[in-house]
Amino acid sequence: MSLEFDRPLVMGILNVTPDSFSDGGRFYASDKALHHVEKMVSDGADIIDIGGESTRPGAQPVGEQQEIERVAPLVEAISARFDVEISVDTSKPGVMKSAVAAGAAMINDVRALREQGALEAVAQLAVPVCLMHMQGEPRTMQANPVYADVVKDVLGFLSERIKVCEEAGIHRDRLVIDPGFGFGKSLSHNLTLLRELSHFKSLGLPLLVGISRKSMIGTILDKPVNERLYGSLAAASLALWQGANILRVHDVAATVDVMKICQAVMQESY
Repeated sequence: MSLEFDRPLVMGILNVTPDSFSDGGRFYASDKALHHVEKMVSDGADIIDIGGESTRPGAQPVGEQQEIERVAPLVEAISARFDVEISVDTSKPGVMKSAVAAGAAMINDVRALREQGALEAVAQLAVPVCLMHMQGEPRTMQANPVYADVVKDVLGFLSERIKVCEEAGIHRDRLVIDPGFGFGKSLSHNLTLLRELSHFKSLGLPLLVGISRKSMIGTILDKPVNERLYGSLAAASLALWQGANILRVHDVAATVDVMKICQAVMQESY
């Protein structure tokens, strides 16, 4: 998978877990998952991001073998049926290896390769990887997140992980960064990160943003998760304007429209 961008990319979310915060396990069965992938590809998704373990606040951990059984067959089925890049949302080295063997072209790791063996696995697999910032662990990360300066702290963390990756033999041209909206951040922290998102371009790497339907939007709008589309699109526009290269979203078709408008204005192509 190439990380050269002539335009922003849209990454469609596919959660194959029974306890996802957004879809509540609607795509847990493989036939429903494949139908949803077909719709996302038709709507313009460039990448499908498959997750076999929920990372919502309070989520329960999943064993490596169980996650492989959820993810690997689906990766294989999608790669056989659709012309779309596949990313796997995991922190476990065994899942990474199985997914890439099945046809995945990218790893999306909320723990930024800090799990034992993950760094070595990605170095061997030679696929792109997204390094995300998360304070704490999913079960407790929203309890009381504290930062001296959230932008500087997250930038510092990502800079350190980039250095570790390069020292492990993972070249910069395979790295993507994600500030981790909603992962160990208060509403104020999230709003500051979005307002100052352009600061992350100083790292010189593609920037992935995942804000779609998250609690920060629900809190601002006082809306349940299934009524956060317009808020998600507003946040996506702000992210694109500040240089986001990949938008990780639930609502692909609407986001593609937003991306086209933002791109046209920024490039003055019309």
